[in-house]
Amino acid sequence: MLIYCLILLLLSCGINLKTDKSILYSRLFLLSLLNCFIIGYNILYINFINEGIGIFGGLFTITALNSMFNLFIFILSILIGCLTSFYSRKIWLKNSASIYNILYNNFFFNKKNLLNTMNEQYKITEYSLILLFIIIGGVFLMGSSDTISIFLSIELQSYGLYILSSIYRNSESATSAGLTYFLLGALASCFILLGTGLLYANSGCTYMDNLYIISNISDILKDVPYVNNFDNVYLYNSYYLHFSFIILSIGFLFKVSAAPFHFWSPDVYDAVPTIVTTFIAILPKVTIFIFILDLVNHTYKNLFLQDYAWTNIFLISSLLSLVIGTVLGLTQSRIKRLYAYSTISHIGFILLALSIKSRESIQAFLFYLAQYSISNLNAFIILLCVGYSLYSYVYKKADKKRINKIQDSYIEYYNELEESKPINKEINNSPIQLINQMKGYFYINPILSLSLAITLFSFAGIPPLIGFFAKLMVLSASIDNGYVFMSIVAILTSVISGVYYLAIIKQIFFEKTDYIVNPDLNDIVISGYYKGNNNGLHSIDYNINNIVLSGSLTIIISILTSIILLFIFIPAQILNVTNIISMIIFNY
Repeated sequence: MLIYCLILLLLSCGINLKTDKSILYSRLFLLSLLNCFIIGYNILYINFINEGIGIFGGLFTITALNSMFNLFIFILSILIGCLTSFYSRKIWLKNSASIYNILYNNFFFNKKNLLNTMNEQYKITEYSLILLFIIIGGVFLMGSSDTISIFLSIELQSYGLYILSSIYRNSESATSAGLTYFLLGALASCFILLGTGLLYANSGCTYMDNLYIISNISDILKDVPYVNNFDNVYLYNSYYLHFSFIILSIGFLFKVSAAPFHFWSPDVYDAVPTIVTTFIAILPKVTIFIFILDLVNHTYKNLFLQDYAWTNIFLISSLLSLVIGTVLGLTQSRIKRLYAYSTISHIGFILLALSIKSRESIQAFLFYLAQYSISNLNAFIILLCVGYSLYSYVYKKADKKRINKIQDSYIEYYNELEESKPINKEINNSPIQLINQMKGYFYINPILSLSLAITLFSFAGIPPLIGFFAKLMVLSASIDNGYVFMSIVAILTSVISGVYYLAIIKQIFFEKTDYIVNPDLNDIVISGYYKGNNNGLHSIDYNINNIVLSGSLTIIISILTSIILLFIFIPAQILNVTNIISMIIFNY
């Protein structure tokens, strides 16, 4: 993947203009991921024989679990890459939108001022390459089977995330968030390094399979009376293993922002640009959770022989995540901070399924992780599209202002509000920051509002959406295995969390909007040109109503919303995959 993309990037430098370089790099990034998806799909035909195939001397392992989630990571990355590979708005002329006109006529418009082509996200040439290194680190992490490769993979992924958070150099808040993320991420890496050091100091090995064998032999020999008299036969104290894995887990719980190690995520989510938050909030969590599942898989047979298991830390973190993510989310007025606390609450469900250790819980864990990643991605893309669609609107109290620049009209109107409202300096990077900015948006774009409502209802677990079935599977596995108290807490917090989802719905559908169309843009008519078959230029007129969201964004939202809404009609495809993987893992 890396070599393929680097070659394409080097070739592209000599054949394109500098102004188009970033968006071209992003499209080459999509081609690289598509190529990797095809290669990963071919790997599925390998017979993994339960435990998988070791490569590079056992540093990495190819299994059915990481092979399937490699494909899932590539799909999510392609969808996120489309945000910077295509412009956010386009000109739609119904009379000129026939297939013949699109294929045989060349249209010329003033794109820079109207279609948001000069936004900063289309000027950062390093963006796609940083994403590539993060994805490589995540893929390596999911396949790691040695403590050395684990640490190198998580650091490769983390360094890319630190750079990505502060890549908007002109944004003070993004730079501050990147520094916060780096310092706390480095602290989490210290815990991971300490845990791996303790594992090596007590066992003398780094391979996860060796740790699995040593810990099980130790438990068997400990029950034999005459063996305890020989110190050289007593190989390993299993409580050292539990203590080391607890420290290791604390580092990874930091990385996924699970409570009580969550305090960095609301600040980082809110401060960095929304297009960066979309990637940070989804991809790293998927890769880390798949690795943690593999880590639990290497030790869960040993856990049945102990009164105390190191995975109890996941149960404690699950309880705190459910409570903290729900309660603190009720007080939020900034929508990305609300998304952050919503993520913490859902991490509680994921950790609950992870700590149960049964075939049903593994299936619930995999399904919940997949559906929440899809729903979360849809929520962030819709949030971006809401900001893109409001470029021609202004606040009612600013309707007497006259602005000449069409591109900056929405930004300048917002900054000229009355003094009681704060000036939003990050509106170009994150157009929607406050929940009350969504007020009455249904009357501006009803279809996008309905898509967001469906996604939020899925977060709340309203049937028959996909989020309901995910929570149902986790609660069913929890009750079947005797975790009654945790199930009650999960049900109560799920109901309470519906309050702040409904607060957003109320603002969108039941409040009057504060926006009106910019008077300077309402009656304006702009001329464009198209070249016909006779190579002559013909004039064509359009107005502000002909500028709509790009097809790349609307198609992605349509697909993701359809999956969330119509899952009840096609459940077998996803459930069969998670069921087969859980059977392979649990029977190993």
